Amino acid sequence: MSPSKLHVPGWVAEFKAFIMRGNVIDLAVGIIIGVAFTAIVNSLVKDILTPFIGLLTGGIDFTNIFWTLKGPVEPTLTEAQKAGAVTVNLGVFLNALIQFVIVSFAIFWLVKIISKLHRKAEAAPPAPSSTDVLLTEIRDLLARDRQPPAV
Repeated sequence: MSPSKLHVPGWVAEFKAFIMRGNVIDLAVGIIIGVAFTAIVNSLVKDILTPFIGLLTGGIDFTNIFWTLKGPVEPTLTEAQKAGAVTVNLGVFLNALIQFVIVSFAIFWLVKIISKLHRKAEAAPPAPSSTDVLLTEIRDLLARDRQPPAV
């Protein structure tokens, strides 16, 4: 069979149409921006907030809050994982929870600001076109000419 006579299943065209729709492209862009935003939030939590929270809690490093279920008991999570221990990583979960709250808070304010800007843009009435202005002037002149003269 020649390459030009290959049978292409019907779902291939449907899939191509689905992928090329605008909302799928928008979703992909949103995911990419979300990944970049997550990196910023991860740094904010790890490099800025966690040290302050650790300071407030007496120097506790959340990443080293864990329970060893099986294997050697080590002082840090990194050492326990290197030794092959099975651990429950409560501190890592707490960091993820803090990151979730920060992301949720940031998205809340972002949506709130965008909604406010969108409402302001909708509230402004559109300026009349030059045709509308001209038709309004003609209407007013015709209405003035139809009125009886004042005595």
